Amino acid sequence: MSTTATAAAPITVQKLFVNLPVKDVQASVAFFTALGFSVDPNFCGEGGASISINPQLTAMLLSHEMFRNFAPGGIADTSKVNEVLLTLQLESREQVDEIVRRARAAGGTTHGEPTDHGFMYDHDFIDLDGHGWGVCCMSGTPSQG
Repeated sequence: MSTTATAAAPITVQKLFVNLPVKDVQASVAFFTALGFSVDPNFCGEGGASISINPQLTAMLLSHEMFRNFAPGGIADTSKVNEVLLTLQLESREQVDEIVRRARAAGGTTHGEPTDHGFMYDHDFIDLDGHGWGVCCMSGTPSQG
């Protein structure tokens, strides 16, 4: 039996939409705009709002009711379990520290201190609904042991 996988033809992804259930859409919009992200009015309406993180990444903030229209399972209780951990790569240590500062000022939390791994500096924040966000900047690659 062969364990060699045949590579499939690549598929080009043009944009990623991350759909997140939120308790209060407007409070979540205020949180993410305080971080420096913008609202995309083309994808906003009753029950949801679109936050443009960059041209290829959008966070869709959906009320629990709207989220269930797309994903008919239960919504994780983020006070008990991790639902998701998203990581954003930023340009510098200063930007990592600044976005975490902004997240705390806007009502978010963290669960640790920043870590310098040599090739990567990272930290994290937890948004108003308990979704985990890692933030990092890289100055190289991990050394090969």
